[in-house]
Amino acid sequence: MKEVRRLLPGENLIYFADSAHCPYGAKPVEVIQRRAFAICDFLLGLDVKLIVIASNTTSIAALDAARRQYSVPVIGIEPAIKPAASVTRNGRIGVIATGVTLAGERFDSLVKRFGDGLEIYTQPCPGLVEAVESGRWGDAETEALLGRYLDNLLANGVDTIILGCTHYPFLRPLIEKLVGSDIKVIDSGVAVARQVARVLEKKILAADDRQAGSELFFTSGDPEIAGPVMRLLWGKPDLIVCREEF
Repeated sequence: MKEVRRLLPGENLIYFADSAHCPYGAKPVEVIQRRAFAICDFLLGLDVKLIVIASNTTSIAALDAARRQYSVPVIGIEPAIKPAASVTRNGRIGVIATGVTLAGERFDSLVKRFGDGLEIYTQPCPGLVEAVESGRWGDAETEALLGRYLDNLLANGVDTIILGCTHYPFLRPLIEKLVGSDIKVIDSGVAVARQVARVLEKKILAADDRQAGSELFFTSGDPEIAGPVMRLLWGKPDLIVCREEF
């Protein structure tokens, strides 16, 4: 969402955090699909013109089904195998993500399409989403957990690491501290924002960027818990988070 806002200052953005059902990483695919449909229905009730499934896990589990279900454009997020393939020097790439993302057919397809001739090492990372959701992306416990996951990849000699979960960019400073300056760290945020812009232009849906767009934030959890973290992540101390349960 930050990258979309940076690129498209005139668009009105609505963010829904499914805090009450987070994390998705270990949930069955059918459960993730049901939540994705429920959230899309809610957003369409607010008359959105495009939906971004801002989750690698949910994109793996529900993107194709959502595109069949809804008439508005639906954009997903996937681990940045293609960009990583273009920057790796030694052909060894590490991917940190949730278990659902790494086990999905869409991830396998990505590797087949863009990973030819590369060695791709995957590392599921239980616990990292919870650390970000609770605002603990800089404490000693999170650093120790992240260090164990990254050590597994570094032991294989990777020179590029893909952040395969939309929570992980908030851990980027810590990741870069742990892996050192010789390791490239890549995420999908900029690429997704550019795709949003392309689709809006193609569909003649883009807003006039001469006027600043608005932002609305919702959570399915307790705003007293989710709100402070969302304000910190977005960088606005006066941000209002509304509760919406379904």
